[in-house]
Amino acid sequence: MSIRLASRVAQVKPSATIAMSMKAAELKAAGRDIISLSMGEPDFDTPEHIRAAAIEAINSGQTRYTAVDGTPALKQAIIDKLARDNKLDYEANEILVSSGAKQSIYNLVQAVIDEGDEVLVPAPYWVSYPDMVRLAGGSPVTLSTSAASDYKITPAQLASAINDDTRLLMFNSPSNPTGKAYSRAELEALGEVLMEHPRVLICSDDIYEHIWWADEPFSTFGEAVPALRDRLVVINGVSKAYAMTGWRIGYAAGPAGLIKEMRKIQGQSTSNPCSISQAAAAAALSADQACVAEMNVAFKQRHDWLVPALDALPGVNCTPGQGAFYAFADFSGAIESLGLDDDLAMAEHLLEKAGVATVPGTAFGAPGHLRLSFACDLATLESAVERIAAAL
Repeated sequence: MSIRLASRVAQVKPSATIAMSMKAAELKAAGRDIISLSMGEPDFDTPEHIRAAAIEAINSGQTRYTAVDGTPALKQAIIDKLARDNKLDYEANEILVSSGAKQSIYNLVQAVIDEGDEVLVPAPYWVSYPDMVRLAGGSPVTLSTSAASDYKITPAQLASAINDDTRLLMFNSPSNPTGKAYSRAELEALGEVLMEHPRVLICSDDIYEHIWWADEPFSTFGEAVPALRDRLVVINGVSKAYAMTGWRIGYAAGPAGLIKEMRKIQGQSTSNPCSISQAAAAAALSADQACVAEMNVAFKQRHDWLVPALDALPGVNCTPGQGAFYAFADFSGAIESLGLDDDLAMAEHLLEKAGVATVPGTAFGAPGHLRLSFACDLATLESAVERIAAAL
C-alpha cells in the first residue's frame, strides 16, 4: 500500500551531518578503516562532577515528570549563567528548557513563523535552519557570504534583505560551520540596522559561546545591543561546552509572552526534557567552570594545527576561525584539478579513497567547501590530513 505523505515532508532534506556520520559508521561496521570528521561532538567524557550529579538525581528519585519548561533548579542555574557570563537579566517565566538547543530553535520557529513569512539565514549556515523554516511554512532567505567577507554578513547586506515579509533573523556566532565570530562592534553595527525594523525578531544561537579564542571576549547580541531585548531569543545549551551531547539539554531565554507560546508547542510535542539530564545540566552551569576552559585549550590547539595543515594542501584554502570546533575549507581548486563535479563528489572521493568522512559545503549553503570537525584528538587529525593529501 502506498502511503500519502504530507507535502511538507517533501520540502525537507535529511541532515547532511547525520547522513555522512551514518555512512561512515556503516563503512566502519563493514570493516573499513574510516576516520570520521563529520559530527560536531566533543571527544571528551562528560566531566565527573556532572555525571555524579546525575547519579545522585537517580538515587534520590528524581525520575518523574518535571514542569514542561524545566525544573526550578535548572532554570535558576540558567538565569545565573546568563547574568554571570552575558550580563543579561531574565526571570523564570522567560526561560524554556528543551531537549537540546535544536528543539529550542524549532519551538521558536513554530511559534512565530506563518505562511509567507521570510526568515533571514546568513550562509554558511547550520544545516537545520532552512528546513525548520520550511516546516513552519516560511521561506528561508539566504544571505550569502564568502572568504572575502570572512564569511560574515555586513550591515548593508542585512538592510537590503529586510522587507515587509521579514519576520526573523537566524544568527549563529561562533558559527557552525565556519568557526567565524562577530566582534562586539560588528554586532552593534548589525543592531543599528535591526533597530530600524521593529517587526524583525532575532534568534541568537550561542551554543558555541565557550569554545572561543578570539582576541576579545565573547559578546552575545543582547549584551552588545540591549535595546533589542524585547525581540531577542537567546539559544544555548550544555552539549558542546560540557561534552554533554547525548544528555540533550538546551534552553531559550526571551520575552515572557513568546516563551509561553514556545512552552505550549513543547507541551504538545515532547513535554519536559529528561529529569536526570536537567539535574546534570544544573550542576554543569552552576559548578566551577575550569573543565570548560581545559577543553577549550585542547580545541584551540587542534584548530591551530589543522587550519594551516589544510591550507597547505593543493587546491585547498582554509582561514582561521575564532571559535567552535570546525574547519571550513574551500576545496574548489582541488575539485577542479581532480575533475570532480562538486563538493558532494569531493566528499565521496575522500570517503572512498582516503577513508575520511567530511560534510559537503552545499549542505551549509556554501558549495565548493567541506566542513571538517576537530572534535577529536590531534593524532587522529594528523592521520586524516595525511590521507586527504594522498587522495588529492
